[in-house]
Amino acid sequence: MKKARAAAAPAQTTVYDLAEKAGVSAMTVSRALSGNGYVAKATRARVLAAAEEMGYFPNIAAKGLKRTRTHVLGMLVNELHSPYLAQIVSAVSLATRRHRMDLFIGLTAHDPDDDSPPAIKHMLSGLCDGLLLALPRSRQLIETVERSGLPAVLLDYSRSGTTLDIVRGDNHDSAKAAVDHLLSLGHRRIAFIAGTSHTGQSPERQRGYLDSLKAAGLAGDPALIVQGGFDQAQAFERTRQLLALSVPPTAVFAASDEMAFGAMDAVRTLGLRVPDDVSIVGYDDIPPSMHTQPGLTTVRQSTTEIAEAAVRLLLQRIDDPVPAAAPIEFASQLVIRGSTGPSPSPG
Repeated sequence: MKKARAAAAPAQTTVYDLAEKAGVSAMTVSRALSGNGYVAKATRARVLAAAEEMGYFPNIAAKGLKRTRTHVLGMLVNELHSPYLAQIVSAVSLATRRHRMDLFIGLTAHDPDDDSPPAIKHMLSGLCDGLLLALPRSRQLIETVERSGLPAVLLDYSRSGTTLDIVRGDNHDSAKAAVDHLLSLGHRRIAFIAGTSHTGQSPERQRGYLDSLKAAGLAGDPALIVQGGFDQAQAFERTRQLLALSVPPTAVFAASDEMAFGAMDAVRTLGLRVPDDVSIVGYDDIPPSMHTQPGLTTVRQSTTEIAEAAVRLLLQRIDDPVPAAAPIEFASQLVIRGSTGPSPSPG
């Protein structure tokens, strides 16, 4: 998928920038950061505070302490409980081994505004040759990586305004295909449960949902679009609200499988049946999707292809640090199972 990059590459913070910020010489900055040579305690504290504020992480290799590559790739993840993220991590691990590299996985802060968790400090200080950011939620974190100059690739990121390379699955066209499937079954009142907007994936899926309705001559009803936060419990409550409407939906499209599970639970607690009364579609095709009763109709992303392409691209950038190219995007596939069926009220 070819998209022009409008954003200019951010300037990398240098020792001279820090010297100007802290009001000292470049030599003093070098001594304060390396610990070699005398620097007054107050001066060192001022330099370190300036480095923290400007997002500067001294590179060990650049300081001459390490003259060869580490042959380690870093990977930053937001959390560990997401089944889809677990699939991505597993696929990246296999891809790294195929390229005879080691993988160091770091957990970022839960606060999306924290741009300097301990893991990122270590990775940007020379622990790894390059960095993979999986489903990054923090724009500040991405900007910190951009300033560092370390080769980096974003996985499953669909927002604009970054100078880093991106490898992702398609979100818009696959979401449109999911809603087209529901329309083909006679559904006209189709709800959408959105996730968070941090990575841009949910907004793209919502855009596909709306475009499918528009192509069918249907106007999107704001009452049928609710926020589920990529959370099963939230989706459960939002689905109960949707089914309490005076004209409830006959189908629900959730922006993730976990939210689809919450929707299925809500349907059952109201004494209704899936898909006889309400059809449900999810997104991601995580392993439990095929084992629900009925099996969940969902969108399968090409995690193996995404991981392999991201690792290969990162290794290319390590060897040849040229500006980022257009995002690499892989098609996603609609997997039809038993959770979708004809509308109980066609038309």
